[in-house]
Amino acid sequence: MAKWSNNKYSRVTTNGVIAHTITPNVNFTIVAVKLAMNLTGGTAENFVVSVDSHVGPTYDIVLFSQDMEDVKDLYWSPDKDMTFQDGDSIVFTYANTGERIYGLEVIYRQAI
Repeated sequence: MAKWSNNKYSRVTTNGVIAHTITPNVNFTIVAVKLAMNLTGGTAENFVVSVDSHVGPTYDIVLFSQDMEDVKDLYWSPDKDMTFQDGDSIVFTYANTGERIYGLEVIYRQAI
């Protein structure tokens, strides 16, 4: 069996605001986040990856933030294993004022 056979994927493609959430409903880890846009962001706005903790807003944190003004393609993979609990959600946001066409792909897997 392949090393990454248990990876799961969440994908969204459109233009306009990114407001995407994954809630795997198991203990999980983020493998990678890919964001491809047809043009650079053009405006000083951040693409943000954050945790919406199932135990309440006191435990919500920002995992990653990137100003997209001069970025067309983005790849983020956590430097260290980050394990999230069953019920936690990962939230992806970006205002995308320029309404760039984008493809967002999130790769995650169940924590064993």
